Amino acid sequence: MMHGGGGWHGGMRGAAAMDDSLGAIYNAKVVRRLGAYLKPHWRRIALGTLMMVVVALSNLAMPYLVKVAIDGPIAQGNLGGVGLVGMAYLAAALIGWGASYVQVVAMAVAAQSVLVALRSQMFDKLMAVEQSFYDRNEVGRIMSRVMNDVGTLQELLTGGILQLLSDILTLVGIMLVMLTMNLKLTLVSFVVIPVLIGVTWVWQGRARDAYRNVRATISVVNAGLQENISGVRVIQSLTRERSNRRRFDTLNERHLDANLQATRLSALAQPVVELISAIALAIVIAYGGSLVLGGELTAGALVAFALYVNRFFEPIRDLTLRVTTMQQAMASGERILEVIDTPVTIVNAERPVTLRPIRGDIVFDRVEFSYVPGVPVLRGLDLHIAAGQTVALVGQTGAGKSTIVNLVARFYDVTGGSIRIDGVDVRDIDLPTLRSQIGWVPQDPFLFSGTIRDNLRFGKLDATDAEIEDAARAIGAHEMILRLPAGYDTNIRERGNLLSAGQKQLLSFVRALLADPRILILDEATANIDTATEAVIQQGLVHLLKGRTSIVIAHRLSTVKNADLVVVLEHGQVVETGRHEELLQRGGAYYRLYTMTYAAVA
Repeated sequence: MMHGGGGWHGGMRGAAAMDDSLGAIYNAKVVRRLGAYLKPHWRRIALGTLMMVVVALSNLAMPYLVKVAIDGPIAQGNLGGVGLVGMAYLAAALIGWGASYVQVVAMAVAAQSVLVALRSQMFDKLMAVEQSFYDRNEVGRIMSRVMNDVGTLQELLTGGILQLLSDILTLVGIMLVMLTMNLKLTLVSFVVIPVLIGVTWVWQGRARDAYRNVRATISVVNAGLQENISGVRVIQSLTRERSNRRRFDTLNERHLDANLQATRLSALAQPVVELISAIALAIVIAYGGSLVLGGELTAGALVAFALYVNRFFEPIRDLTLRVTTMQQAMASGERILEVIDTPVTIVNAERPVTLRPIRGDIVFDRVEFSYVPGVPVLRGLDLHIAAGQTVALVGQTGAGKSTIVNLVARFYDVTGGSIRIDGVDVRDIDLPTLRSQIGWVPQDPFLFSGTIRDNLRFGKLDATDAEIEDAARAIGAHEMILRLPAGYDTNIRERGNLLSAGQKQLLSFVRALLADPRILILDEATANIDTATEAVIQQGLVHLLKGRTSIVIAHRLSTVKNADLVVVLEHGQVVETGRHEELLQRGGAYYRLYTMTYAAVA
């Protein structure tokens, strides 16, 4: 059901733009919140940071050792000294390699622990939020936040932040070493930096737009793919395969064009930086060579300068390409936090009342409810359902039948009036206790991947095999289950798509009976089944309804006729109540509904 607008903090309006946007390079809120998740892993992060410094110092030491070798042992013809410097160079390289390995592992362990915590917290929040949250937000975008955004954040946590710091530290270190070696040559070699900054600025602007377009187009492709997969039966029945293929190809080609544009820009970045690096190196060789000839600079220092200049542009290349990753990660972090920070409005009272067991006396007292503010669905509804009574709710589409049962289970909260169970407002009853004693059989039952036995045990995890089979026999499903390939151990796929609608509904009735609820809700549970299956279910309903308060949204006449009380709804209000025969004799709203709907399917 899509009952209204809104979404995370105000709605999914412009959701594509929001989900596919790039954030700032640095978002203080995201970093601060992620810091709280990283805090328990501070030892690993400290180790990774220390190793980052070691790697940077190792990289700085190696060109300087080349200078020492050329100006010292090589110039003096000291073969033993050359060997010692060579061993020092190798040691620096090995230390840097080892430190890099420790850094990557330490940060990966810390990052993966944080990602597990984030996914778990998001899952907990998605299980806790009220149903209106799912009315407002598309499942595809929720999945994108849990999986894609967390995956994007992984790049930031596993090495992005430390690598960024390492690049900055390396740049600063190279500049300081070069300045101490020769001020004039350092300043000359840096004349290309303003050009590099300008080129990078222009490239970043275009790359930001290109990568945003890539994310926007893949979001549209994914949405189109999900829609076509979900509606494949309609597409095939209306022979719309070719036209839908053309539409999908158009979306796919837009994503291809966006990807190619981003690839061209990405491919352009490295050659440009390398060209500027080559220009800087040529300047160093030309001007540095003159300094060597003039005796102002040693040959070893010139070689070291050339190596430092070459290494100076490596982190710049890395930073140029990393900025977009940082922006994507910050935007993903912000979206993840939006999910985690989504307020849960249906929560336990400060001092919840535990009703165990519930008797099942339900009173609706002037109940008002709106999915969308200003658009009432229930209007001052008064209704009393006695404990153990079976009540059938009937009325035209939109009369408020499903809303009533949703409010009883507290999937939504009333916007006016109150609902009391056994004299206690449902908002004051301990929520797990309430829902654990309410059984729900919807029109389209949901079956999970796993065995038949696992699905039947879902509402009562400690149920024995004997109890499961007894419940199946009571409903009339035992023989049907035994005819399946592996009986109760038959594996069914998600949603039970390999089972017929009647088979799935029978299993949902068994699951409800096994859970032994005090209040039973049947939400048009017999609407999509054949007559033969309905006859089996009607016999099973005798066992299922016995001794329970049952609210039945009725679609079949047989269900209505057997109800203790029929409640007729129009525009969110009760207009008639009574038994089937009594209401027919009145010739009122129920009689009109009966002649239009139930008599036709009797």
